Amino acid sequence: MTAPLLVELLTEELPPKALARLMEAFCRNLFDGLKEKNFLGDGATAKPFATPRRLAVVISQVLEKQVDRKVERKGPALASALDAAGRPTPALIGFAKSCGVELAKLEKRTGDKGEYFVYCSKQKGETLKQHLSAIVEAALKKLPIPKLMRWGDGEAQFVRPVHGVILLHGNKVVPGTVLGLKSGNKTLGHRFLSKGLITIRRANDYEKVLKQSGKVYAAFEARRAMISKALDAAAKKIGAGTNWDLGKTDDLVDEVTSLVEHPVVLAGSFDPAFLEVPKECLIISMQQHQKYFPLANKEGKLLPRFLFVSNMKASNPKEIIHGNERVLRARLSDARFFYDQDRKQPLGDRLPRLANVVYHNKLGSQLERVQRMEKLAGKIAQLLKADRAHAERAAQLSKADLLTDMVGEFPELQGIMGRYYAKYDHAPTVVADAVEQHYWPRTAGGELPRQPIAICVALAEKLDTLVGIYGIGLVPTGEKDPFGLRRAALGVVRILVEKSLALDVKDLLTSARSQFPNGVIADSVVQDLHGFMIERLKPYLKEKAFEPDEIDAVVSLNPARLDQVLPRLKALKEFRALPEAQALAAANKRIRNILRQAGGTPSDEVDATRLTEPAERNLSEAVQTLEAQVMPLFKTGNYAEALKRLAGLRPAVDEFFDKVMVMVDDVAVRDNRLALLNRLSNLFLNVADISRLQG
Repeated sequence: MTAPLLVELLTEELPPKALARLMEAFCRNLFDGLKEKNFLGDGATAKPFATPRRLAVVISQVLEKQVDRKVERKGPALASALDAAGRPTPALIGFAKSCGVELAKLEKRTGDKGEYFVYCSKQKGETLKQHLSAIVEAALKKLPIPKLMRWGDGEAQFVRPVHGVILLHGNKVVPGTVLGLKSGNKTLGHRFLSKGLITIRRANDYEKVLKQSGKVYAAFEARRAMISKALDAAAKKIGAGTNWDLGKTDDLVDEVTSLVEHPVVLAGSFDPAFLEVPKECLIISMQQHQKYFPLANKEGKLLPRFLFVSNMKASNPKEIIHGNERVLRARLSDARFFYDQDRKQPLGDRLPRLANVVYHNKLGSQLERVQRMEKLAGKIAQLLKADRAHAERAAQLSKADLLTDMVGEFPELQGIMGRYYAKYDHAPTVVADAVEQHYWPRTAGGELPRQPIAICVALAEKLDTLVGIYGIGLVPTGEKDPFGLRRAALGVVRILVEKSLALDVKDLLTSARSQFPNGVIADSVVQDLHGFMIERLKPYLKEKAFEPDEIDAVVSLNPARLDQVLPRLKALKEFRALPEAQALAAANKRIRNILRQAGGTPSDEVDATRLTEPAERNLSEAVQTLEAQVMPLFKTGNYAEALKRLAGLRPAVDEFFDKVMVMVDDVAVRDNRLALLNRLSNLFLNVADISRLQG
């Protein structure tokens, strides 16, 4: 017999940012625990529930009693169980004794490794009440909780104090103890909209009873959808085209969903005079501090209105709205005060104070870092034929806003406020924009710096971080990357690739290293970081739908010009679609093996007088002819056309391997043939190592 099982923990307010994660993990752990103990029927499903004050799961088709099972225990092999006379050995006697049976109860079986003895027994199924408490406790211990709490006089520990436990199978309470609390079928509803204990009589009625009697919407996803729908309706009521989805709103909706049990969306307003403050400051004040949803019109202009989610349904919500408006007014007043104070001092005047801000104890102050960035950005600007003076000035100002009151209050606004203050100080637009955009991309798929000056400073900042932090030995390990080196490396890769910048990444790393004093940075940092970037490049290329062997064929050459990687890969994808591609890839693999077995460093200078066989003369002539055709194509980056022409080598290559022996006894002839093969291989290596292509 199966029935739905309800497990609920009634708690004090759970951490909102972790609630969804706790809910999913608890549901998964509980389901797996019941499955492991054979308490789930076929087709059993689990539905999680979570509110600020509870974690719960309803699992369908849970057995009241395990099905009786046949258990087999493997014993010793026949060879070690019986002696030469066929009598039981101590090994077999000991096995029977450990099973608590006579020798006659053991059976013989034949397996992959021959015959062996086995003991078969029937294990009677145990009841749910014998195991459920332990299964729930085990599920709770596996939850991703960094810090546990204790409460009262007991020894129980959880992320928050627990005040009630429901273990309800169908309509029967499963007796047991979880976290020191005896199980029951009673819970509490909304803290203010509901009174007294609520009895859950059937497990399947949990969600419905909590909604009707407790004024609680227990299902997290349903509550989230309800909030999003209400936000849409409230924004539409304020005006057509009004938008509440500004910035990282998905995370905010999740957090608000974790803060309320009975969501009601209300609208408030603030003094339009606050709109003089940069909108990013207002948005972050509302979203981060107050969990409000700022509103903008369809052009993206911020409105003096906001939405918020209340946990109370009131007949007249006017006081709730006024209270929230009053709190927000204080927050926005602070933001306006910081903005006004910061503008009293030009951004550039803050630079000397960066000498008092430590960047890293081995790498000096933020001022020293800015000075390194300034020189490096200037060099990059020269290479890109951008305005060097603007690049250097943008690098100078790039970290000055760290000393402003606004960034001190809202660190997320660094760069953004720098742009506003630089503009206020009449800096050129490209300089002001670069102060903000030098942090880009802020995320793995984030927007890249838009204009050349910003690109110069963004590269300088990321290269300085990589060389400095990596160079003093703080290499990322596992999931730990406190200085964001992986993000910085991917940022450099994306900028070079997607902006098609003809810059050698090794030269850039060398220039960045030269800015540091002698003896500070490891000698191998350029080579090490190049390999580190190549590792970041591989998954980036995989996301662009290239095959692993195609990526390997290009990246295995350790390219320093990353802007050439995508064109080479696209050309390679076109090449492998040609009928000659597979044979040429196999031939190149054969060539690489021959050269490897020959050892040493083969020449690519072919002596025509030593070409005695017609097939090798034909191949040499074909290689020379195609060299003249494809080398100009390589220089202009027309890799696809170059590979297409190289495909014409197939007949000559096939004939060579059919009729010519490379590893002959005559050393001069052998070396000449190796040189010819090396020259042929090097032609393809201008694009990729096609020997790595799979069939």
